[in-house]
Amino acid sequence: MVMAAAGAHRPGPLKQQNKAHKGGKHSGSSQRRAGGRVPVKAQPRRRLRDLNRVDRRHQALQLRRQRKEAVLAEKRSLGSRDGPPHLVVVVLLHSRAAAQDSLRLLQSQDSATVRADEGGAGGFALLCPRLKQRWRFVTAQAGDLHAVLDLAKVADSLLFILDPVDGWDSEGEHCLSCLFAQGLPSYALAVPGGTDLPPKKRIDARKKLSKCIEKRFPEAKLFPLNTEQESSLLLRHLSSQKQRHLAFRARRAHLLAHMAEFVPSQDSDLVGTLKVSGFVRGQTLNVNSLVHIVGHGDFQLSQVDAPPDPLSLNPRVVKGQKRSQQDMEVQVCGDDSGNGAVEMEEDVKVLMKADPSKQESLQSEVVPDPMEGEQTWPTEEELQEAEDSLKANRRVVKVPKGTSKYQAAWIVDDGEEGSEKDDDDDEDDDMDDDLMEEAVSQEGESSEEEEAGEEESETMTVSECLRDEQYDEKMEEDEQMLERYKQERMDEMFPDEVDTPRDVPARVRFQKYRGLKSFRTSPWDPKENLPRDYARIFQFQDFSRTRKNLFRQIEKEETEGASVGWYVTLHVCNVPVSVMESFKEGKPLVLFSLLPHEQKMSVLNFLVRRHPGNSEPVRAKEELIFHCGFRRFRASPLFSQHTSADKHKLERFLRPDAALVVTVYAPITFPPASVLVFKQRNNGMHDLIATGSLLSVDPDRIVIKRLVLSGHPFKIFTKMAVVRYMFFNREDVMWFKPVELRTKWGRRGHIKEPLGTHGHMKCHFDGQLKSQDTVLLNLYKRVFPKWTYDPHVPEPVPWVRSESALPEQEVEME
Repeated sequence: MVMAAAGAHRPGPLKQQNKAHKGGKHSGSSQRRAGGRVPVKAQPRRRLRDLNRVDRRHQALQLRRQRKEAVLAEKRSLGSRDGPPHLVVVVLLHSRAAAQDSLRLLQSQDSATVRADEGGAGGFALLCPRLKQRWRFVTAQAGDLHAVLDLAKVADSLLFILDPVDGWDSEGEHCLSCLFAQGLPSYALAVPGGTDLPPKKRIDARKKLSKCIEKRFPEAKLFPLNTEQESSLLLRHLSSQKQRHLAFRARRAHLLAHMAEFVPSQDSDLVGTLKVSGFVRGQTLNVNSLVHIVGHGDFQLSQVDAPPDPLSLNPRVVKGQKRSQQDMEVQVCGDDSGNGAVEMEEDVKVLMKADPSKQESLQSEVVPDPMEGEQTWPTEEELQEAEDSLKANRRVVKVPKGTSKYQAAWIVDDGEEGSEKDDDDDEDDDMDDDLMEEAVSQEGESSEEEEAGEEESETMTVSECLRDEQYDEKMEEDEQMLERYKQERMDEMFPDEVDTPRDVPARVRFQKYRGLKSFRTSPWDPKENLPRDYARIFQFQDFSRTRKNLFRQIEKEETEGASVGWYVTLHVCNVPVSVMESFKEGKPLVLFSLLPHEQKMSVLNFLVRRHPGNSEPVRAKEELIFHCGFRRFRASPLFSQHTSADKHKLERFLRPDAALVVTVYAPITFPPASVLVFKQRNNGMHDLIATGSLLSVDPDRIVIKRLVLSGHPFKIFTKMAVVRYMFFNREDVMWFKPVELRTKWGRRGHIKEPLGTHGHMKCHFDGQLKSQDTVLLNLYKRVFPKWTYDPHVPEPVPWVRSESALPEQEVEME
């Protein structure tokens, strides 16, 4: 039997493998294994396979029909009796563009009524009862960039007026760049004039202009505007074209002021109630929500009225209202031309008034409590424990007669020598702190002296002749710009490298920095060492979830308030009189309703890319002007890399070749929202330097500043090297010994020990160094933006126009 067992057959690698027995499918075995536990039943989702082929086809057809009907209903409501008038903003793209002739042609329509705006906004309304359409045309002031951008925020269509020869000039090019970055609504291109040219040159000019607009408007059509028939075709195109939606205004109620009236308060004439009348657009307007007046700030509403519609397509309604007023013996004082303010007062219908319990608060910052982190008042047990410990620590000391208890407490026994030593150590620590403060202060003074010296050297200009004084005034700006170009060039060649100071110890100069084993994987607590400004801001527990729930609520739930298309009067509280003065000057008055929490301050992150038309160096923490959605403000931002990691490296300059993240303190805004970044020149002009969009509202985004200390190999061995010029004393070498070293050629190592007292150190690397290699040590520190938020942005100086903005090769074709 032993021999038989020894000679038994053994299976080879090609033996057939049968499936294992699956006993778990039997009900008895599964119940035994479960031990009485009942599994959770998953909710079955409705699957497409539950429907047959015909039903799926019908379902897709119904969805397509619903979307089509929604688009048609929106198009029909715009400019109709039930919807708001079709708002057309006329934008002049050339200094020679004939705006008055174009508007005169649009007003000369058959069976159409023209009504001029009574407020300070300017423009006119065009009512056509036969077509059941009504338009409102507003002309943006030439050269006023803020007016163009504000009107484009609420416009249904933009009407660009081009020059028949050159198209647009330099200011028109700048205006188009800003409009495309902000978000362009539906538009049309009109070309008035050109009839005085010979027929052949007219055809050549039209071909040249068509080729010019291909870059900006690839599929656009040029509409000549010289006759009434051409103006009718243009109006038909404006009313029938597909409407483009701007994301930041689609979910917010907005309004362009048709009329405005300022009522001063009893306390001061500088602040009062602003009554703004206009048509509600976008979403339903709730009286308890806050409103943002573009360029002026956030305000509360006290009341919403419903005056008669001044642009009604059926004038008999107005007559009936006047007749009912006469029956009620309402006497209207004034001339027969009709005073809008008196009519508004007499025909007031109060739609709703604000509820103080439901009204949004204007609080934008958190008021920090300095005692919030302190201990609470001790309990009786803790007080008793403290008293018992004092009794236990009482000592008997022989003192002269007349000595008080306070004087006796200072008398030292022989057994307190150890405590004296501890006191001496504390004094030494205090002296070290004083030395550190003195070193830091000396460093700050030296940097201020250096800056003062630089300013003195920059401002020394010598004019050789009196007639060139105005030209030489620009030399100071050129010197400053040259210094910025040098700094940007040095940062590109030697990124983040700094010189180790010789008058201040490196351990004192870089005491706020730390070393990291790996910038990508090493942990960094986002709540560590936060600045005081972080106590003033608001933060969401989950911003994306809050945003999603808020947008879902806007889409599905019905909000009580003034519906879209209603002509209402908003009573805005505590408005400065400067708002009314700007409206009287002809500047547009635009209001946006705020979503919940959008008045509160937080940390906003914008993803921007450098505009190709600007190449001047822009340093971090310089004051810039931001246009974010419906807001504009000034702030000093930080620039950082856009990565998927949890830490992001600070960039000292705005890079022209990569997308960067800009971090600022600003009011919360729910994305999507477009972002435009401007820089103000010394002469008041605004240069567009970057464009992008709102990335997130996240105070926990960690921006890390990196410093690189460099040293040079002095003696090189197989895997050892003596490095100098990184530090200049022995204590600094010992202080930074735990930090890992790297070289520009990819070697890694660490400090073994210092050599001598002048900063030389012995280092070990993973390979032999080259003589031309450089040893680097990376230090990191988290940085935060400056709190320089200012909602008041000065008006830009108009651009200096040049006659043509066409490319050179297109000019040569003429």
